[in-house]
Amino acid sequence: MNENQGKEDIQEVVSDQEVQQLMQNLPKVTIMSNKLELVNYQGFWHPNIKNYLKSTLMFQRHFRARNTDIIIASFPKTGTTWLKSLLFSVVNRFRYPKDQTPLLKHHPHELVYRLEVDVYGNAFEYPRPQHLDELPSPRLLHTHLPYTSLPESIMASGCRVLYIGRNPLDTLVSLYYFSIKMMKKMEGQDFHLRMEDFFEDFYAGRMPHGPFFEHVVGYWKQSLERPDKVLFFEYEDLKEDPKLYVKRLAEFVGVPFSLKEDSEGVIEDIIEMCSINNLRELDVNKSGVINKYFEKNSYFRKGEVGDWTHHLTPLMVERMNNLMHEKLEGTGLSFKMVSL
Repeated sequence: MNENQGKEDIQEVVSDQEVQQLMQNLPKVTIMSNKLELVNYQGFWHPNIKNYLKSTLMFQRHFRARNTDIIIASFPKTGTTWLKSLLFSVVNRFRYPKDQTPLLKHHPHELVYRLEVDVYGNAFEYPRPQHLDELPSPRLLHTHLPYTSLPESIMASGCRVLYIGRNPLDTLVSLYYFSIKMMKKMEGQDFHLRMEDFFEDFYAGRMPHGPFFEHVVGYWKQSLERPDKVLFFEYEDLKEDPKLYVKRLAEFVGVPFSLKEDSEGVIEDIIEMCSINNLRELDVNKSGVINKYFEKNSYFRKGEVGDWTHHLTPLMVERMNNLMHEKLEGTGLSFKMVSL
């Protein structure tokens, strides 16, 4: 079977007619000053743009996980880019000298592929779905889908999942500024969105891949039930003690650091290479786009813990804290709401 034939077969897994029929029956809302439509699929909101639902269905039905796969899962703007760079560096540290890491020439999202958009959408020329079997193990992959929407092969296989969660206030602020840039590109520089309106949508769960708390709790519960399968990181812990959690990451994915590596500063070198300040200043991340659309530099804003103190009103903070306690009660999960 040639490559084109393979592509056609994969596309036929989900027909446009099926997607259109499904869309007719899904709840819909508009956010971002009524400029972005979301559809509710399997209990979570997804952007109704560029065949997103079709590529998600293709991913769910077609993807076949390997036992050696390592998959990052996350809600948007919770540290995904940082974790991608750390994972890539840890897994590939024996392949590349530190001064020759591909991170010097490639954005982290070009090295750890997002499945439902990068691979099963039309974001990249390579890899496309028909190329997945060509990728060497371990394949480093990513998804924003909630745990309950993952393909069965991920749940049933021996592949491992890394999840990164971040406190909702910093997530909200980071997502707000990222969304502003995205919408200005879509709608023009005159686009305006009040933080107050964005807060209300986030609070109500009306965000791409939201509701936020349900997304987080889904993976948190799996990390408790299947700790060999799902490792849950908190962004704030990773910031506070990066060496401890990078070592934990390496152990979880099966490539622990040796005592010699530890003594020679290999872990510290990886942490420095993957720091937001370093990645932001690399030429490869200063210009150009990811997924044929998102500006590369938009993925590196501040990366601070407690940035929310500059952007949210006391009432917003109080309401979000109350919602957090309600949503996380009984789960054993809590986020550090650190102030600068």
